[in-house]
Amino acid sequence: MLTLDGHPTGDVPASLSPDTIWIDMLDCDPAEIAWVEQQTGLHVPTPAELTEIETSSRLRFESGVFRLSTPTVSRDPAGMPVTTALGLVLGRKQLITVRQTRLTAFTTFGAAWASEPGACGADAFVGLIDAIVDRMAYVLEAVGAELDTVSYRVFAARSAASPSREDAGLRDTLRQIGNCGDLASRIRDSLLCVARIIPYVLGQSIDWIPQPMRTRMETQRADIASLNDYDTHLTNKVQLLLDATLGLISIEQNNIIKVLTVVSVVGVPPTLVASIYGMNFHAMPELEWAWGYPYALGLILTSAIGPLIWFKLRGWL
Repeated sequence: MLTLDGHPTGDVPASLSPDTIWIDMLDCDPAEIAWVEQQTGLHVPTPAELTEIETSSRLRFESGVFRLSTPTVSRDPAGMPVTTALGLVLGRKQLITVRQTRLTAFTTFGAAWASEPGACGADAFVGLIDAIVDRMAYVLEAVGAELDTVSYRVFAARSAASPSREDAGLRDTLRQIGNCGDLASRIRDSLLCVARIIPYVLGQSIDWIPQPMRTRMETQRADIASLNDYDTHLTNKVQLLLDATLGLISIEQNNIIKVLTVVSVVGVPPTLVASIYGMNFHAMPELEWAWGYPYALGLILTSAIGPLIWFKLRGWL
């Protein structure tokens, strides 16, 4: 295995060892790319070629060499999931991988490859696909566990928290659901592309991919199909939790509007009574009453309590 990760030109080996089966190119500079092409006779895909989305651009078999590309998922320095392109150039003897970011699957498989290297490029290709699929399965399991936690929090009995704390909790829940949905969506894109790569390679009648490797690829095909089903389940769960959370937010907003409505309705009759007795016309008989002022206060209080009793009897409070 030879790893090139953007070293200065002086660090490029003088020649490629004939025993080198896997060349991993991580964010290489033009000098390293030209060196690999000169040593292997294979074209190294450019970043523009790797980001093309047409199937004919992602899956190509020319002159006995596979040129494949797929999106992969990694995390940026802030911890947010991002999609990057991965290129695979598979020939009879060698595998060249081209990527722009560090990927956990490569670290895992690189350690395994260092201890037990394979005999040909097909060994490295199948082993790397295994590591990529295993990594996506691990991430989907983590997303599923996080959604289970969110589901318990959303559907558990509501505590007597203050409205501000409740609103903050719902906002955090929305962000968490959105992050899970975004990650599951990116994983699904990668799964779909890898799911196209495997049957495409298997469909070519080439004699330098041994039968044990083909058997492993058939197993990978079944694994990816099961992961696609699980990802669909997670997507449906994300939608359910999103709808439930938005429904709870709507209920909280309705409760606030209900309180404001009750306050405004309760305040209308006392305001009307106070306005009537605040006109101070000379012919108003209550102005001459000894108990006119207490009477007006009692009427104001009664007109305020009356709507509250009515709302309670109707079940609106």
